[in-house]
Order: sequence, then structure tokens, then C-alpha cells
Amino acid sequence: MRTGSWLLVAAVAAAVLFALWTRQSVPDSIGRGSVAPGFSLPRLPAGGAEISLASLRGHVVLLNFWATWCKPCEEEMPAMQRLQSALAAEGLALVAVSVDEEREPVEAFRTRLGLDFTLLWDPEQRVSRLYQAYRFPETLLIDRDGRVVERYIGPRDWDAPLYVERIRRLLDG
Repeated sequence: MRTGSWLLVAAVAAAVLFALWTRQSVPDSIGRGSVAPGFSLPRLPAGGAEISLASLRGHVVLLNFWATWCKPCEEEMPAMQRLQSALAAEGLALVAVSVDEEREPVEAFRTRLGLDFTLLWDPEQRVSRLYQAYRFPETLLIDRDGRVVERYIGPRDWDAPLYVERIRRLLDG
């Protein structure tokens, strides 16, 4: 075999080994049927106790990743508030995780929009990376057993009949 052939074989072998190595180091996608990864984050306003996903077991959870600088995030928040008001007594836990670096803008945002559902703060984006949430807003619907039912990318009209019915079916099931 000529030198050029050996180089080609070596290059292909290196590429295959690299592909196998990187494939193993990339976590599986968090999507339908996945177990929602556990986490714990501080609750806002400041001084609030940490909330863990495990503490919400038995509830249907709408887990939203957002930021104050994200206009579509702001636009969907009033519908999220209405959804929480309508379904909290039935077992819905709406949890919005802010990826803002500073706490004060998040608290001002909450006050300005009159939000009373659970806001958590993830300034290092540790949990958003764990959930592979990079396109804000990004929301996961999680059933009472902690499994992801659906992943939504982009804003939604959360109090529209389509979403209310879907969540109610999970609450009733």
C-alpha cells in the first residue's frame, strides 16, 4: 500500500473515532417521553426558598424558559398568568425560569406584569442548558410522573382552548 493510501485510511479511522467519541459525549435530547431532569433553583422575589422539580411531583408542570429582554417571552406571559389562574386549583404548576444575569430586572418585570406564578432564577443558565433550552421562550409540558409530554419552541397563547384542553386531559388522567 502506498503512503497516500495509508494516510487516507488513518484519516478515515480518526474521523470515525472522533464521530463515535462526540456522539457519546452529547446528551440525548429532552423531548417527548423523556424523564424531566431534576433541578433546584431560587424562587423570586429575592429571599424565596429554592424550588426543586422533585417537589412538584404529582402536579402537571408547565416549565418555561425565558428572559426579560425577550419580547416574545413578555408577550406570552399574560396568557400564562391566565392559564395558571384557571388551572392551579386542579393541579397545574406553572414554573417560569428566567435566564437573566441580574435579579432586579426579573423582579421588576414580575411586578410590572402582575405575575403570581412561580418564577425561578437561573443566572448561569445551568438548568436551561440541562434542558437544552436556547431559543427563548421555550416550554416543556411535564406530566404528574415527571415525563415530558411536549416541548414548545416560541411563544404560545397559553390560555387558548387547544392548550387548556391538553393540560386538562393531563390533570384529569
